Amino acid sequence: MSLDRINPGELSPATGFSHAVVATGSRLVFLAGQTALDGTGKVVGETLPEQFETALANLLSALAAAGGAPADLARVTVYAVDVAAYRTHAAELGRVWRRLAGRDYPAMAVIGAVRLWDEAALVELDGVAVLP
Repeated sequence: MSLDRINPGELSPATGFSHAVVATGSRLVFLAGQTALDGTGKVVGETLPEQFETALANLLSALAAAGGAPADLARVTVYAVDVAAYRTHAAELGRVWRRLAGRDYPAMAVIGAVRLWDEAALVELDGVAVLP
């Protein structure tokens, strides 16, 4: 399995994401949207960075249960109820990403959402991984 991250020089610098990811492997893992739910189904964390950390940890837990690792992520979509707050906290969110998932960035998008399934949720992440 390989993921080749492509960041053409003529595009804006890819900071915290990759412009394109070419995936070669034999198993696709489609990861459902994860919010900051704890094991009892309660949203935890008051701030966006706190919820982002839990949502990312939940996404990575689902990936690990499927036999994958953070470096196997080809695509992640982030749904944020406040995109301005996401931009404000971008550096902190990046540190959380690097601590939990490393520096192999998937192709990513941040989408503004009016609200998420759980009204208290501020952020949700879903993704696609490619395993050998």
